[in-house]
Amino acid sequence: MDIVTKHENKKMKVKKGWFAVRVGLEDEEFQRFTIPISYLYNPLFKKLLEKAREDYGYNATGPLKLPCSIDDFHRLRWRIEEGGNSHHHHYHYHLSC
Repeated sequence: MDIVTKHENKKMKVKKGWFAVRVGLEDEEFQRFTIPISYLYNPLFKKLLEKAREDYGYNATGPLKLPCSIDDFHRLRWRIEEGGNSHHHHYHYHLSC
């Protein structure tokens, strides 16, 4: 049983204003993260959601699955927390997500 399954079996509660996602690429184990709902309004996160829709569609079951390496997801979160978005052209990071 992998880590994600153990977490899902425990029905981990997510605090109000946050939601759970599963992050990973097909060649790595997915990891569960909780992130603030405010991410849904960030242009960088919206791009990742679009990629998830293209890869998995809208009919996927279970937690929202994001096609992004875990390392790149950490960098994406850092950029969002620092206020970076796609409108800041002086930031050029190459992320797999």
